[in-house]
This record gives sequence, structure tokens and C-alpha cells, in this order.
Amino acid sequence: MSVSDIGVTIEPYYRSEESSESESRYVFGYTVTIHNTSAHSVQLMARYWKITQGNGENQEVRGKGVVGQQPLIGPGQRFRYTSRAILQSPVGVMEGAYTCFDVSTQQSFDVPIAPFRLAGLNQIH
Repeated sequence: MSVSDIGVTIEPYYRSEESSESESRYVFGYTVTIHNTSAHSVQLMARYWKITQGNGENQEVRGKGVVGQQPLIGPGQRFRYTSRAILQSPVGVMEGAYTCFDVSTQQSFDVPIAPFRLAGLNQIH
């Protein structure tokens, strides 16, 4: 199994109805699709996120699984979930990794998640 056998696509979006500029609360949703192109089943065991806000502050988030699950993703299958991040600035960047477990080889491995941009309405930075 190679890390390249696990594809991660992320679609971020701004949640204006939950955000409040006057309270410096900017809410972003993101939908993640994890695609297992390997011949083995893998289980997503843990997540790590580094969130860099536009004001330069960093936050790190670690936890078991995603959205309360540790999904088992079979060969050729996809797992999709939606979550959110709350920032104090209207722009930011998230990046991280998923720790997965190859059921066949009993080996753990990390799948890097490339940086993606979070931006409120009319933000160009």
C-alpha cells in the first residue's frame, strides 16, 4: 500500500449565516472525500489539522477519526463527510494528515492533506 493510494479532496465554503463580523466569528464548512484506490481496506483512525488564521495565529487539532467515526474504507470505495472550522479572521489556511490503518498488512501510515484556503465573502488574500 502506498500513501498515493488514498486520495483526499476538499471543498471549503463560507457559512455566512453562522458568521458574525462584529464578533470576529467566521465559520467555514468543508466537505472531504477520501478515495481508496488500493487493493486493501483501510480504516481512518485519527486526524490532525493545522489551522493558520489570517491574523497569523495557529491552532492544532488532533483526535480520533472524523465526525465521531473511524470509517473502514474498502478497495475502490469513498468516504465523504462534512465538518466546519471557526476562525477569528475572515481568511485562513488548513492542512494536516489522516492516520490510516491497512487492515491487510496491519500497518499504520499517514496521508498528508495539502493546504487549502478558507476565505469569507469578498476576501482576496
